[in-house]
Amino acid sequence: MPDEIAKLKALGKNEPVASFLGMKLEELSPGFARVTMPMQPQYINFNGMIFGGIISAVADQAFAYATNSVINPNVAAQFNIHFIATAAEKDELTAECRVLKSGKRVCISEIKVTNQAGKLIATATGTTIPLV
Repeated sequence: MPDEIAKLKALGKNEPVASFLGMKLEELSPGFARVTMPMQPQYINFNGMIFGGIISAVADQAFAYATNSVINPNVAAQFNIHFIATAAEKDELTAECRVLKSGKRVCISEIKVTNQAGKLIATATGTTIPLV
């Protein structure tokens, strides 16, 4: 398992989408990941709020790290997000993912997205399918 964690950390340093969006892997352990992402003015939608896809992106990144830390490789079969509150342009979002069940056929996770003050922005669940 330590080799998989080191491998994921190394891969994450060069991931184009994470770099483009300014995501940073803060913590990674078997079945857990914490990813942060500063909000930017260009993430504001026509209603003056952070676009839901941006919030989903940081949740999905934590989901990918956490699930691949226990089963690698795997792919998402389901991702469901509930937006609880809006994020502000100056927020830094933190997504934490915990794997609830990891088996031979499926991996089930829950994700929580908060801002720097601890305000709950979104909750999500996800299911992955191992490719091995």
